[in-house]
Amino acid sequence: VLSGRRNHPPGDGTRPLCVYGPIHYQELPELFMDYVCSLTGTSPSTTGAGSEGALTKGPFNALAATADLNNALVAMLLTGYAGFSSAAGFIGPRYRVDHDVSLLIPEIWCRLFPHERDPKRLIEAGHLERLEDFEFEGTQVLASRLGWRITAKFVHTFFGRVFDNPAAVFTDEILRPEIQDPRIFADGVNNIVEAHERVALSYFDDGTIDDACPPLQALLHIMAHGHYEGKDAHHPDIRGLFTREALLASEWYRERLTIKQARDVALWQRHGRSLTDFLSRAGHREEAERLGIAKRLERARAEVARISAPDYITTLVGTIGADPVHRPARDPARGPAPHTATELADVLK
Repeated sequence: VLSGRRNHPPGDGTRPLCVYGPIHYQELPELFMDYVCSLTGTSPSTTGAGSEGALTKGPFNALAATADLNNALVAMLLTGYAGFSSAAGFIGPRYRVDHDVSLLIPEIWCRLFPHERDPKRLIEAGHLERLEDFEFEGTQVLASRLGWRITAKFVHTFFGRVFDNPAAVFTDEILRPEIQDPRIFADGVNNIVEAHERVALSYFDDGTIDDACPPLQALLHIMAHGHYEGKDAHHPDIRGLFTREALLASEWYRERLTIKQARDVALWQRHGRSLTDFLSRAGHREEAERLGIAKRLERARAEVARISAPDYITTLVGTIGADPVHRPARDPARGPAPHTATELADVLK
């Protein structure tokens, strides 16, 4: 997954956001901190800079952000896709790159074999370096939130497939923006961390943290308060939540599959009711015969039987299932809408 970043230097009342190199790789905890915040720099096509909401521009998203985040996390855990990002606008306060780098990255990526873009292999080969937290003028700077960035070895090995002399373009100041101005770099990282905190706290304020899946709940706690049950983002227990194995073994993923089954059953039962109603109308008999409604009803009933079986859930393993936060509409006079697997099962009975 190749995301893009809009970066800017300090100025006009805005704090810096130019701390990223040309390409960064982030493991899922750090990647989803950024997805939760969706922090963007100033752009000619937008007004100002700041958080635009989870995965998309918040004002245009009718769902709670947790729905997008839960689905995106489950999808990335299941598929194993790695999260890389490219820089647009500025790299450090001195180098304006506009979209030159972000347009270049796909050109590089399409020239990489699958094994060459595997993050583990890139790290082992020295093509990526981890950013570490550090202290600047007595303040802790959580630079580890930026993940990993490409090294001179990456440039030498892979950028030569596009450039004759890539090292002349991607200098140390480009690859390590802190060299340009350590103070601006530190303030830029702090700007990001403070935005993470501010956005995460909003999930506590409106209660949507309760709709976040367990890994995201832990992440929101860390973003807002610096820890979850006394563990920071580097703790093995926290990292372990963001693995495919932990997902497949979790009760919350099992619930997503159970809810998916219940909703599939409800859908095909609705199909059956609609087809039965069509067949019952005397004036529609010829049309029903032409459209093969009887056969369609037979298929709908067979589908209900198939997906109602207990082993149907096993066929759903490896899918994103269904998110509990997507609650069916219901007349308020009839009470709250069912959204858990048990409530949906009771309704279907």
